[in-house]
Amino acid sequence: MLFIAKTDELPINDQIKVAEVMVIGPNGEKMGVKRLEDAKTLATYAGLDLVLMSENSVPAVAKIMDYNKYRYERQKKLKEAQKKQRESNKEVKEYRLSVTIDVHDFETRKRNATEYLKKGHKIKAFIKFKGRQMAHTDLGKDVLMRFADSLSDIGQIEVEPKIEGRQMSLLIAPKK
Repeated sequence: MLFIAKTDELPINDQIKVAEVMVIGPNGEKMGVKRLEDAKTLATYAGLDLVLMSENSVPAVAKIMDYNKYRYERQKKLKEAQKKQRESNKEVKEYRLSVTIDVHDFETRKRNATEYLKKGHKIKAFIKFKGRQMAHTDLGKDVLMRFADSLSDIGQIEVEPKIEGRQMSLLIAPKK
């Protein structure tokens, strides 16, 4: 459950410490500048809370509203914004392969990559060449292309295999 910190809370009813407030009604209409006691009385008759929206302005602005409903809506919007942010920040999962990869290791990495592609993540597969393997980068490219072909039903190659120093990599994105 998501809670808003106490510092984020607005002063309500008896927590308000100003003498006069500009009162805004429950429907958004301006009710004018009133003494704090009168504004509290108006809110009580309406069965709502008097919430200090801006105490820095002259006069301070207070609104008559259901504060619990306001907090609930604000938390809901915050949660929705965080959810959208998570969706836009899909991760790139990296898989290290080798030129001499065994069949079962290959299948395990393929199975894990399939799960991540289904979740919407991108996959970066790479091979680090050691010693004399640099003379046979074509073997590494074959392994990477075999990996991409095995995932072709749910993923597509976004960046073709390219070599950077002693490492060759390719990027696979989930199909739309």
